Amino acid sequence: MSSEGTSQAAATDFASGPGSGPGPRQSRASDPPTDSDSDHEPPDSGRQPSQVTQSQPPSPSANTSRHRDVAPRDFVRLFQCQICSLPLDEPISLPCGKSLCRRCLPGTHMRANITYPAAPERLRGFKCPFEDCGKEHAIGDCAVDVVLNKTAQHVREEIERFKNESCTTELATKVMWPDPWAAAGVSSMRDDAEAYTKVIPGGKVIATYRLAEEGDLSYEADVYYDEITSATPSPPPDSDDTGLVRKAQDATRVEMDCQVCYALFYDPLTTSCGHTFCRSCLHRILDHSRYCPICRRPLAISPLLSQTSSPSNQTIKRIIETFWLEEVNARKEALDAERVAQMQDYDLALFVCTLSFPQMPTFLHIFEPRYRLMIRRALEGDHTFGMVIPKRPQYPGDANFHDLGTLLRIVNVQFFPDGRSLIETVGLSRFRVLEHSYLDGYIVGKTERIDDVSLEDEEAAEAAEATPIETDDQQPPLQTMDTVKEPTEPTPTSPLPRSDSSSPHMPTSITEIDSMSTQSLMHHASSFVARMRQQSVPWLTERMLTIYGECPEDPAIFPWWFASMLPVKDIEKYRLLGTSSVRERLKICCTWIVEWETSRCYCTKHKTVLGIDVIPLLTPTGRLRLDDS
Repeated sequence: MSSEGTSQAAATDFASGPGSGPGPRQSRASDPPTDSDSDHEPPDSGRQPSQVTQSQPPSPSANTSRHRDVAPRDFVRLFQCQICSLPLDEPISLPCGKSLCRRCLPGTHMRANITYPAAPERLRGFKCPFEDCGKEHAIGDCAVDVVLNKTAQHVREEIERFKNESCTTELATKVMWPDPWAAAGVSSMRDDAEAYTKVIPGGKVIATYRLAEEGDLSYEADVYYDEITSATPSPPPDSDDTGLVRKAQDATRVEMDCQVCYALFYDPLTTSCGHTFCRSCLHRILDHSRYCPICRRPLAISPLLSQTSSPSNQTIKRIIETFWLEEVNARKEALDAERVAQMQDYDLALFVCTLSFPQMPTFLHIFEPRYRLMIRRALEGDHTFGMVIPKRPQYPGDANFHDLGTLLRIVNVQFFPDGRSLIETVGLSRFRVLEHSYLDGYIVGKTERIDDVSLEDEEAAEAAEATPIETDDQQPPLQTMDTVKEPTEPTPTSPLPRSDSSSPHMPTSITEIDSMSTQSLMHHASSFVARMRQQSVPWLTERMLTIYGECPEDPAIFPWWFASMLPVKDIEKYRLLGTSSVRERLKICCTWIVEWETSRCYCTKHKTVLGIDVIPLLTPTGRLRLDDS
């Protein structure tokens, strides 16, 4: 199997295979049933109310049990924009968790010192209009909130319907609201006591909503009511405010189901494409794929999904906790019980052997009985295990391996009659071992996943460190292996040839590397690879390129490829596993290049570690074979 074909197969399996992350595996078989596991239960089995179909409407008693009384002013405030105070119209959710109307977005500007990933939608941004945030948001991180937009439309439709019914009941409400000037501590210029009083047809909810539509009701303001009714023979049912609120709850409930677990949102988080999921469900999505499961757009979000880097959608969260607080509490109890059950077992088998990197292949010759068992169990499960490098214990009870490792997925295996096997794996993600134990001779551990910071933090780090970048016209084009100029022939004692005067400045110190832009770091590293390939250095042979592929152009992949190729000691390459940004890894790679070109120290790779062969075993066509040597 060629390395290119292997990478494509691994990527496909990674996006769709179950349990690819370093999360619990053994506990999944015994996990308590989730909401999505009960799709075929009978209607009275405790299923969430959202699963009741329109052909079988719930009984009035069922509606009463799941409805919560909401004050008219609180109900309308749920669907008001915090910026313009008008009802939400095409609401957009920001990366900080706040929501506002599309028309309320501030003017955009070109973002300074941003070269990676430099996508068109990320080059322009705006300052967040909310004072408690104030950060710069990229346009690419902001889209119309699908759930909130549909919810606001349902509420608007219900209110319009009740407006028409209120005309037949001749019901009107006198609404009074405080003077906004007086609330701000400024004496009002109007002496008319009726200036902030209106009589509006309909109940309290309709009157309050209409007041917001007309722009007379600030988001923070409260109102006071005085009903004015005329005698009617028999008002139609559900014509009061309680009926309207309950109808709105029923209409919006169907929009509040997560499309992963099919239950009510718990800790809702809205992605940059505008789709909302439970935070725990999004965690599981990112274990398998970096694409939105609904629209398949790449997710520019930190897989850590911490409350700091990825806040919850505050508006949707308020709506859910106002309308369906009992369901929210029930979901919390179920998730807490599931987490406790998962943490009772160690979740990942660990192979103490060699250094592996995400998205890079690793080939292993398995011959020890304990690792034969481990690999067999991995093949029976989700084809994954963890790879860590060995170390000398420093004290009694200390682990004999480093705590950072790479999650590997088996993509190809070849067994031999004597029980040995050759396996081909590809790196998926990084992890840190929190605790470890032993199972049938091999090590198992509790792990936590290590991921990069969000693109927003990546851009902020570059903007803070890099010196002002040149314009695109002044930036030299990125040299590739085909376009680099023919170098001068080096003598046995002369240093490696430097680029000509048209090439960008070559950094010679850590300080210079820190001040370079991410694009310049990538350009410098790829140019070094091009020069080394033309000089036919022993570590950049066709055989190595067959295994690891050509030099990648993606800065996110390049450091893993470069570390797999460059003959640097494993403990030095190990530093990459603990990094949290593409820029940080590129800086480490450029540091190696500076040291290489100044000292020209060559390190040889170990062929075996703990009795396990880790040399790439490939035929000229890229197929796995057993090493006869």
